[in-house]
Order: sequence, then structure tokens, then C-alpha cells
Amino acid sequence: MDEFRLITLDPGHFHAGLIQKEMYAGVSPRVAVYAPLGSDLTEHLNRIARFNLRPENPTCWELDIHAAPDFLERMLAERPGNIVVLSGRNRAKIGHIRAALDAGLHVLADKPWVIRSADLPALQDALAVSQAKGLVAYDIMTERYEITSILQRELVNDSGTFGAILPGSEHEPAVYMESVHHILKLVAGVPNLRPAWFFDIHEQGEALADVGTHLVDLVQWTLYPDAAIDWRADTRVLQASRWPTTISAAQFRQVTGEAGDGLDYYCNTRVSYSLRGIQVKLDVLWRWEAPAGTGDTHLAVYRGSKSRIEVRQGREENYRPELYVVPGEGGVKQALAEKIRALAQQYPGVAIEDRGAEVLVTIPDRYRVGHEAHFAQVTNRFFEHLKHSRLFPAWENPNMLAKYFVSTKGVEMSQP
Repeated sequence: MDEFRLITLDPGHFHAGLIQKEMYAGVSPRVAVYAPLGSDLTEHLNRIARFNLRPENPTCWELDIHAAPDFLERMLAERPGNIVVLSGRNRAKIGHIRAALDAGLHVLADKPWVIRSADLPALQDALAVSQAKGLVAYDIMTERYEITSILQRELVNDSGTFGAILPGSEHEPAVYMESVHHILKLVAGVPNLRPAWFFDIHEQGEALADVGTHLVDLVQWTLYPDAAIDWRADTRVLQASRWPTTISAAQFRQVTGEAGDGLDYYCNTRVSYSLRGIQVKLDVLWRWEAPAGTGDTHLAVYRGSKSRIEVRQGREENYRPELYVVPGEGGVKQALAEKIRALAQQYPGVAIEDRGAEVLVTIPDRYRVGHEAHFAQVTNRFFEHLKHSRLFPAWENPNMLAKYFVSTKGVEMSQP
């Protein structure tokens, strides 16, 4: 008999479908779906159907579909599984998470869990319930599985290569990250449609509260591996600003398939904050469409006493993330070579290319599995936590609170 059975609740974002891009050992192929009848549900069902019908390595999911306005109440009454999966519809998400935990169900939920600072106590209470009941409530942090992020973390924590993190300042932060996404994305020349509610910042959340959670998470995860962050004592949001990307009525129709007015979409946030006294600055940006031949970009810079460790994803990198070390003193290159030799035991083929003023860490393509594959990696880790709940990291829950404090407080401070 399968140990785990999934319940998908109100799948408003395609990430819910990506959880089922693969099959998992010990997980029932039969999944219950509870949602209101509408385009979000039909898009989800179509995605799962495509996974089942693909010629290579098809999945074999079976779906029990419950489409009704009282989807949450029916799920809680029937409870046909032991794991609830949530993605999208962010305003009500923490309430759904709490309801699932109160019913004794584990939770695997996509970010963000909360988009308003007023909901932080609800998050805190939900995590307390999960702990008291011995349940696992897990945030889908896919960027921890990106190979450049993994190796950057290793190098930042290697004293010979990096030294110690500098305290930084507002004008020269110790950590700077920039994430650029694009609203309109074409697949085979056809717009990848977004639901109209995506442009409601009270439903989707602003940039920092949504995709920005990945950046806040990476900063904590990189600087303080396996250490618990106290959001009250260790974090301080210093300043934040926001600005819109203007979308015309024609563009709104193009990206949603629905008629609507043009709008100023507040999807850009800059925040400065301190983490245990270290200055951090994040820019989380949404632009309308990437120029031809380009795509989303990610920049992550950590400034240490001996070097800078940087992930870049610009034109020079062909819009593929690459990892660089910029030495600030002698001896760094030798220490880096030693560290990379050690890392090659775990990641065979990882090497370095000395470019004079900087060193490129060369990464074999087999480790670049792509964003969608990271969802299966996160899900497999979640199942490991379910099987061995005593080994669930003690830092995960406090660090989730710290992450969402920064993301929601930053949005609050940026607003007039």
C-alpha cells in the first residue's frame, strides 16, 4: 500500500502541476483535486494530462476531481489523502494551510505563504500547529537546488577562498541580489497566458512578497547554513521602495486572453535590510517582455574579506547562470583550487578557468537540470522529511518566519 497520497487544493499556479511532473516511490498515483470550477482548474488538468501523454517517461497519474465552490470544506470533510499541495491564490493561502494542518494533514506549499505583514502571526501559529501535531509543513524553495546557488554557498563558507562576510553599507551592501522576470513569455510564438488575478497585487502579492522570497531565503541559507535565524533579533528592514511596470489594455488582453483596462502593475521592489548586522540589498523586478534572444536574469554578489563570489546571468553568460570568484588578495586562487578539488568529489567535473582578474567555476551541463526539475527535487526532500520526521531541520521554521518578515515588511515599508 502506498504510504502517501496527494490532495491538490485550488491549483491557481502551474507550480502545482510541476509537483506531478514525475512519479514518486511510495506515493499513490491517485490524486484528489479540490477547486472551484474555472480556468485555473482546467489548466492544471491539462498540464497533468500532458505529463501522462508525453512520449518519453510518461507519468501515470489518476485524478479524482471535485469542482465546487465549497472545495475547502469538502476536502476537510472527506480527507482522501495525507498531504495537501497548494500553489497560487496567495491571499487565502495561509488560511488553507492552517485548515489542512488542523485536520492533521501534511502541507507542501509553493511560495509565498503570506503576502502581508499582518499575516505573520497566522504563519507563526500554523508552524506551531505543525510542530505540536508532528506534521511537516514545507515551503517549496526551488532555488536551493540550483547548482550555481549550491556552489556559491560552498565557496562563501570557505574561509580560504572568501574570508569572512563584510558588514557592508547601504551604498555598498555585503550582499546584493537582482532578479529580473518578464510578464509576457512566448512558447512556440504563442503567449503563455496568466490569469487576470495575477495582476491583483492583493491576491498575487507584490514582487518582493512573491518571487522575492527566494532571494531572502538564499541570503539566509548561504550566509548561515543550518543555523536558526531569530526574526525579531537578527533582522531589521531599513528601507524599501516600489514602482510599477505600465501595462496597456492591449497588453493585458495579450497576456491574459481577457479584455481589461490598462494598469500600473506594482511589481518592482527594492529593499535594504540587515541580517545579523550584515547589509543586504535586493532588487526584485518584472519587465514586460525580454528582448529577443534574452530571458530572465539572476545576479547574486557576496562580498568577503578575501574575494567576491558572484552568480551572473547576463549577455556574456548567454543568459545562463555562471559562478565567478573575484580575488581581492593573493592566495585566493590556490585556496579556490583546493576547495574545487574537494567539491569535485561530490560533483565530478566541476573545475575552474582562470581568467586573470577573475576565475570562472566551470559546471558540467548534467548538473543544470532546469527550474522545472527542481520541483521534483524539493518534493523528494519533503518525502524524506515525512519518512524521517525527527531529522527535520530545526532551523527551517524559524528561518521561514525570518524570510516572510523581511518580504512582507519590505512591501509594507515601500507603500505610501
